[in-house]
Amino acid sequence: MEYVRLGSTGLEVSPLCLGTWRFGQESGGVVETDRESAHELLDAFADAGGNFIDTANGYGGGDSERWIGDWLEGKDREEYVIASKVYWSQNSRFQENLSRKNVRAEIEGTLDRLGTDYLDLYYIHRFDEETPIETTLRTLNDLVREGKVHSLGASTMAAWQLTKALWKADVEGTERFDVTQPLFHAAYREDVADYLDVCADQDLAVCPYSPLAGGFLTGKYERAGDGTQDVDAPDGSRGDLDEMFGDWYVSERGWQVLDEVRTIADEEGATPAQVALRWLMDQEAFTCVPIVGARTTDQLSENLGATDVELAPDQRRRVDDARSA
Repeated sequence: MEYVRLGSTGLEVSPLCLGTWRFGQESGGVVETDRESAHELLDAFADAGGNFIDTANGYGGGDSERWIGDWLEGKDREEYVIASKVYWSQNSRFQENLSRKNVRAEIEGTLDRLGTDYLDLYYIHRFDEETPIETTLRTLNDLVREGKVHSLGASTMAAWQLTKALWKADVEGTERFDVTQPLFHAAYREDVADYLDVCADQDLAVCPYSPLAGGFLTGKYERAGDGTQDVDAPDGSRGDLDEMFGDWYVSERGWQVLDEVRTIADEEGATPAQVALRWLMDQEAFTCVPIVGARTTDQLSENLGATDVELAPDQRRRVDDARSA
């Protein structure tokens, strides 16, 4: 597995990042990924050469970080790039908060659960409209100076908010965001076009979450009924369990993209998921490292197979054309 440079951070990371939001996550009263399964996924990812792991203080009520910390025991911490996030709180009643008090409390909880002295990358999970961004940036800057955090990232927010944060960092002379984490996949780009333009202009790496549209771009769903958002979903799949699946991930553009992705997959002897991930990995305007959130080691193995797929310029253009049709 060939590593890539994560924007301007200097970090060398695997071309796919392992997302762990399912670790300890409950759906319909059932834990999607328990501790044993989480460790199996982490083992499989590391055995394949993966070194970039993404979590957050709120995933699984803190269990995601705890289970990653358990797994890291006895391993060489320097071999792995660990990213976590702050916005929602695990340590106080104040939610959706990026105040100095909350960020300080949350970084200590995250480091304790992970059993590490530092994070390679620390994202703000959302933009806090109630706290001046310069206050948050100064706090994050202090964490970098103290060695508790090495690089900073920004997750979901509007393009103007990202631009404001970068400008404030430059004006205040603080550390700035080097990595972003938007919702971005082959069937969705128009909704984040301005955001991605900022990333390209400012040399920010992009680590998209839900790169397979919640599983829609794996090809396991088929049209159903008379409406665009009606799907025939396999039992136990996200489309079967999540009432909002259609609203979030399914559109006419999505079906057009999926049809083209399936055709290219047949041409390449690959799977639709691998083609959709490769399309992201080959972005030219910025470094793009998709975050994959497999539920099984077989799914993870399939996703990692995207590193062996090569798309011709014409195939990439066909996906682009399907998105704009």
